[in-house]
Amino acid sequence: MAQLKTTRILAFWLVLCGFFVWDWLYAEPVNLRLEPSIFALGSGQAPTGGHCASFGK
Repeated sequence: MAQLKTTRILAFWLVLCGFFVWDWLYAEPVNLRLEPSIFALGSGQAPTGGHCASFGK
């Protein structure tokens, strides 16, 4: 039983490391300067509502 558990753990790490190597070799590099900032992610609509964001109007 312990042999099977060790084999499964080893297989998991080999597959995970293999995925990272494959991704590193074949994925296009990410240009962080062209990515939107974390606050700009969304629909592009300005937030509205009855909270502090509407005090400046």
